[in-house]
Amino acid sequence: MYLLQWYIGDLRSPSDPIFAVQQPPLVMKKGDPYGDPYIRALMRTISASEASGNRPYSLLYGGQQVNDLSRHPEICVTIVTGPNTGNCSTAAGRYQIINITWYRLVPRYHPKPMQMMFWTAYSFEAEYQDIVVYRWLNDSKVWGTDISQLLRQGKLNDVLRRLSPTWTSLGYGIETNSVSSSLPKVYQKMLQEELTAANQPTVTNLTPSPTPSSKAVKKQ
Repeated sequence: MYLLQWYIGDLRSPSDPIFAVQQPPLVMKKGDPYGDPYIRALMRTISASEASGNRPYSLLYGGQQVNDLSRHPEICVTIVTGPNTGNCSTAAGRYQIINITWYRLVPRYHPKPMQMMFWTAYSFEAEYQDIVVYRWLNDSKVWGTDISQLLRQGKLNDVLRRLSPTWTSLGYGIETNSVSSSLPKVYQKMLQEELTAANQPTVTNLTPSPTPSSKAVKKQ
């Protein structure tokens, strides 16, 4: 995978009443073609670990908010802790996508590129962040498997392990945080919400085991 992510955000325990606020609904509309509740729940789970907060779409690595989402911010913030100390990260938005990765993804997955005279522009507005990541996660050629099908089979940990080289805070990567071990519980909560919103029966027997604790350096 070509995406390295670094965790930023406000950490809270799932037992904290405020915790639910840290995974707001997706801006992307429900229903076809973006209505798979399993993928939507996964996206919100990734967000809980990578960009926790009530304004995740405008969040930069390090906690700064930006106002202009007409394009990827491309602001490189110095990394001060962890294995990548001294480098800088352009990670931005709800899924903390670095600029290089964004521009690799958008020609394939962005639904509304804007054709300029000599170049193509791709909006980084919230809806388009959601759609690009949704389409990316649904691309079995990229991941070597059908992510949605694995989730429907209750294989969340397999999915998190597969995605950890991309989003390193998912419990199997190099930079776990205090939310990482709780992601299966977070996912279950998000899935019940998405199934309810889609008028589908909720699932009561999908209880994947917690992700393993990691010895990697943790972001604070």
